Amino acid sequence: MAKQKKQKETEEFELPDDYQPDADDWFGGQPAKKAKHFWPSAKRLIGLLAPEKWLFSLVVLLVVGSVVLTVIAPKVLGQAMDVIFNGILGKQLPAGVPIEQIIEGARAEGNSRFADVLEGANVVPGQGIDFGLLSRLILAVLALYLVASFLMWLQGYLLNRLVMRIVYQLREDIESKINRLPLSYFDGRQRGDVLSRVTNDVDNIQQALQQAFSQLVQSLLTVIGIAAMMFIVSWQLALIALIALPLSGVIAGVVGVRAQKLFVAQWKHTGDLNGHIEESFTGHELVRIFNRDAEMVEEFDRRNEGLFEAAYKAQALSGTIMPAMQFVQYLSYVLIAVVGALRVTAGQMTLGDVTAFIQYSREFSQPIGEMAGMANMLQSGVASAERTFELLDAEEQDADTASEHLPERTAGRVVFEDVSFSYEPERPLIEHLSLEASPGHTVAIVGPTGAGKTTLVNLVMRFYELDGGRILLDGVDITHLSRAELRGHVGMVLQDAWLFNGTIRENIRYGRLDATDEEVVEAAKATMVDRFVRQLPEGYDTVIEENASSLSAGERQLLTIARAFIANPSLLILDEATSSVDTRTEVLVQKAMQALRADRTSFVIAHRLSTIRDADTILMMESGRIVEQGSHEDLLERRGAYYALYQSQFAGEVDEEHAEELLTGSVPVTTGAVTVVDGSEARIDQTE
Repeated sequence: MAKQKKQKETEEFELPDDYQPDADDWFGGQPAKKAKHFWPSAKRLIGLLAPEKWLFSLVVLLVVGSVVLTVIAPKVLGQAMDVIFNGILGKQLPAGVPIEQIIEGARAEGNSRFADVLEGANVVPGQGIDFGLLSRLILAVLALYLVASFLMWLQGYLLNRLVMRIVYQLREDIESKINRLPLSYFDGRQRGDVLSRVTNDVDNIQQALQQAFSQLVQSLLTVIGIAAMMFIVSWQLALIALIALPLSGVIAGVVGVRAQKLFVAQWKHTGDLNGHIEESFTGHELVRIFNRDAEMVEEFDRRNEGLFEAAYKAQALSGTIMPAMQFVQYLSYVLIAVVGALRVTAGQMTLGDVTAFIQYSREFSQPIGEMAGMANMLQSGVASAERTFELLDAEEQDADTASEHLPERTAGRVVFEDVSFSYEPERPLIEHLSLEASPGHTVAIVGPTGAGKTTLVNLVMRFYELDGGRILLDGVDITHLSRAELRGHVGMVLQDAWLFNGTIRENIRYGRLDATDEEVVEAAKATMVDRFVRQLPEGYDTVIEENASSLSAGERQLLTIARAFIANPSLLILDEATSSVDTRTEVLVQKAMQALRADRTSFVIAHRLSTIRDADTILMMESGRIVEQGSHEDLLERRGAYYALYQSQFAGEVDEEHAEELLTGSVPVTTGAVTVVDGSEARIDQTE
């Protein structure tokens, strides 16, 4: 069971005094991913739109048209209100009397407010509501909203096509880039992080372009358009409406900063609780063995209580932000309504203008809130774009310079000439290594972890490039071959048996896609696969999942051997192919590997020395050097480093002082015909 983490017995989570959260971090209660270099990444993200600039320009024009029509509609609706108001007022006045005379009479009677209303309105005495004009105005409003909605739908449709084409090309570029990256790129990173860049980050970019960018443009244009219309209608009322903006900003700033600290505490307690749950489930059997159920439940209750307190306070405080901002908006509505009514009675505004202004003020706050939410989403999208661009900008492996070619089937002679390699320049691993593997022979490589065994075969596959020397395959420098041609002559069986979602037949045929069904069965029979496949209900058409949980570890490994067998390589590499199987299954795997190794040069990496006793030559490696070489019997007779390693696995008893001297290299070691000088040079030259 994982170690229990000590937790502070405090009910509140304290943050440093100098903690400065971003204004957007509290929004929605989720931490925002931040780009290290926002503007360069945002500029490059927008640059992805360059191939679609004409379509993008059309989308922007459609958004502008929709916003313009939407902003004009309330003004037209206000004119309709004026028609109704003027009609009702005019119906009450005597027909045929000039309006100026009626206004003068009202002032003479001391009814100056009524006179001001008549003076500010367009009233015709004795004339009621002009329903013809009213119907035309209402139809105009409906038409404006209808066309605006259509333009918005059309821009959304075109934007979706535009974004999907961009994301499609981005995924193509990423896939192509991954195939050009060296293995060292993936060795230095967590696979989950690379996978997240390819999937989650690309999806986040799509969401940012598809939703946030479009919504930001629309909201920004709407705010500008509404603000302009409010000042056109009444600059006095516009100033009152804009008072709500700084007040809302103060509320969001003051309450938001405090809420952010509480949300950080909530995330911290959430992580603590999730960590405890993971420990509980991962070590469930151990918890039961030591009878610690009660302690685990008690710890869960304590952490769950801490999460409850933190989440409750965070949500309660953040929940006051929107009501407070709405109160400010309602306050501005009241002020606008009162001042607007006074201006109408004073004849300085019409009732329709006040109605239109109130609608503008209500619509003004909505896009501002949307911009705040979309800005957080856009920021997250730019951060994802930055991570994706880091992948696309990663240094690629050296380009292929294929100047030579090999026949379809080669002898498989491998020669290392003064090879040097290191993962890090300051830490040499393999230095001045020379060896030769003859065609048709099996070379086993053994040694402690970190000795360079897997590195040796990775160099043959050109997963890494040499620092010095060269490797020859049938007399041809492998750097003069394309990687595809080189790897086409090499078959590899890894320690982890990777199988794909599909049928057993398809998994075997993966080694050579043009193989016939008969060749698949022959490969299965030769590698001991046919015997268990025949027992399955669907036989070779049995579908296995990616993790192949329905098959045992040995059966999965046999399938990978059959996959390598059907590829018919000239050179074979077996990397710890039996490390994950039991002793009985190991016998079957060894028989399968014997069939696979027939008539081809083989490199076998093994920790289990029982699997390489029949190897033609065994290389004992330490710290990137070959310290011993020879057959199994020869190496045991020399009682050197290999002997010590063998004794540690099988005999269980060896002179400790002698073994330590051997394993530390303090005893000179000879290899028969060739003496290893400082462990730097060895030669394997055997004939059939």
